[in-house]
Amino acid sequence: MKLRIRGDTLRLRLKRGEVERIAAGTSIVEKTHFPGSTLTVRLDVSENDDISASFDNGSLLVSLPKSKAMDWADSDQVSLYAEQKLARNGILSLLIEKDFSCLEPGHHRDCADDEDSFPHPSAQSTDA
Repeated sequence: MKLRIRGDTLRLRLKRGEVERIAAGTSIVEKTHFPGSTLTVRLDVSENDDISASFDNGSLLVSLPKSKAMDWADSDQVSLYAEQKLARNGILSLLIEKDFSCLEPGHHRDCADDEDSFPHPSAQSTDA
């Protein structure tokens, strides 16, 4: 699972195996260790109706409704999007999407990073 944060927007990108785990109701957890602290990011399947997020004590929790997770996993749909109202009259945007392989891997990326990624829809087919 990859996490991108920009302002009040969270974006989670999941590889194929992670999407399968979410569809089966299994949580996904990633940890990033810092000197003296750890950031934990957890994607849970819930019985709630809406996608939501919370942050407490170094832990980011994103909850995805089970029905949406199962429908998404079994479809060609790329992403799930939701907005969550913030106490200070703002909006937190939440995007959960399937992680595609890179079209042109560069020197900045390890090719192993594309393992278990979804095939990029813009990639040219080698079948002729």
